[in-house]
Amino acid sequence: MAIACVVLDFDGTFTDVAAESAPFLQHFRDGLARVLGENLEAAWEEEVAALRAGADALGWDLGGRVVAPATADPYLTATCAAHRLLQRFGKGADEAVRSEAVQGLYREAYAYSATAFKPEAKEVLEALLATGLPVTVVTNAHTDLVEKKLDQLAPKGRERLKVSGDARKFLLDAPDGPDARFAAVPETQVLDGVLRRPIYLRRGRYFEALKRVWDATGTRPEETLVAGDIYELDLAMPAALGAHVQLVARDNVLPYELKAMEALGARGGVDRSLRALLPRLR
Repeated sequence: MAIACVVLDFDGTFTDVAAESAPFLQHFRDGLARVLGENLEAAWEEEVAALRAGADALGWDLGGRVVAPATADPYLTATCAAHRLLQRFGKGADEAVRSEAVQGLYREAYAYSATAFKPEAKEVLEALLATGLPVTVVTNAHTDLVEKKLDQLAPKGRERLKVSGDARKFLLDAPDGPDARFAAVPETQVLDGVLRRPIYLRRGRYFEALKRVWDATGTRPEETLVAGDIYELDLAMPAALGAHVQLVARDNVLPYELKAMEALGARGGVDRSLRALLPRLR
């Protein structure tokens, strides 16, 4: 089936996440230290080391369910480390309060993120927009901040590039209303031998963001290509809905992500370069 709609993740997919996150991390750690009233240098490194050592089992835990890998990018690592440190220092017993605190620190620090696009980002965005297909960035980041960064990149056809922010791809909740497509998505995906925990697929906020794209463009999941750099957050649910997906491979891509993409056959693709998106539109 021909591709009629393109959905793109943003941070880490079109951006150099290591370069852009450096100032974010500084502000995030400073803010967390103020909240805790502690010097966090040693404790932070201890928690990050623990997350890396348990990469096949640990992650961002919400309500006892891991919703994302802890070490996929610096933003996730910071989020997971903050949750652990709030609990460690006795200020995170209530998960809802802890999550709100971490999200507040995240939003505040994200405003300081650098703008560091991958070298081929502008070229590929221009090529995608030149096809005339609807192209939408669906991201956890705030819409206005992403819009500002895209304005700086200024790809030709920028006025047709839509941004849907605050997607909350990490939330395991129900969508706003009943939808047969969402109801048909299995609750979990299990990857024996490479991951010691399930992948949770039903993410209602993310589904609502995708549904808005499909409703606005008159397209379906089966006609959609979704690109992202983290399988669990960006691609797992769209793939379960029937979409074609492309993993923009990171330096530290995890074995389970590659296994999951391989299982999709022709609907899945993996490549370090964004340019690999373009042949999939033909």
